[in-house]
Amino acid sequence: MSRKPWVGGNWKCNGTKASVDALIKTLNESDVPDKTKCDVIVAPSHIFLTHVLSTINPRFVVSAQDCNQFGNGAYTGSHSPQMLKDCGITTVIIGHSERRDVFRETDEEIGQKIALALKEGFDVVPCIGEHLAERQAGKTNDVLFPQMKAIAANVKPEEWSRVVIAYEPVWAIGTGVVATPQQAQDTQKDLREWIAKNVSEEVAKSVRIVYGGSVNGANSSELSSQPDVDGFLVGGASLKPEFATIVKNIAIAKSQ
Repeated sequence: MSRKPWVGGNWKCNGTKASVDALIKTLNESDVPDKTKCDVIVAPSHIFLTHVLSTINPRFVVSAQDCNQFGNGAYTGSHSPQMLKDCGITTVIIGHSERRDVFRETDEEIGQKIALALKEGFDVVPCIGEHLAERQAGKTNDVLFPQMKAIAANVKPEEWSRVVIAYEPVWAIGTGVVATPQQAQDTQKDLREWIAKNVSEEVAKSVRIVYGGSVNGANSSELSSQPDVDGFLVGGASLKPEFATIVKNIAIAKSQ
């Protein structure tokens, strides 16, 4: 089954008004494949969401980096899916390793966020990943499969078309160390096989699984050639002009 490539740019907690405007200008002037060739998402910090949404080329989908699992109410400092939707946001990243490690979010909390975001009509990008010690101990799947189980438990059969799984080995995020193309392929193939066994063969064939972790213009071409790598969730390089190169590389690789 042909899966349309997907590339997300996670700006994380970066940016000033001036730098965000400069980045928007760069993206608006970039030569990226059209929407039929690749879905492209940018995820600015919450404070810049509406500004980016109102000024960026509609070719780019604007995503939130997180949402809460409660909805509106007495939850100081959080952002509900309902608020994000009211502002025109349609996509949300959930469970990034920095949310898990720094803010101590659990699989249960992440699952609750996924369920509410899907209920509110969002496209969701759940993130999973293992630490270096876990990889070195041969326990990658022992870590990833329970994370996947918590995700799958909160996705209804008809909602899988709105889910993009982001596999991000924690040891490769922001470190400059990238998984080899074979490591990414092997792990994402295992994930697809887990989905086939625990969700359905149909979902396994159709759901997009993307790689994240020190992706850049140089290494994205070889990573794009892997059959189970459907795209990328990009960190640091999403703040640079090479983000367009990454989009082009995956679009070209998957069109062949």
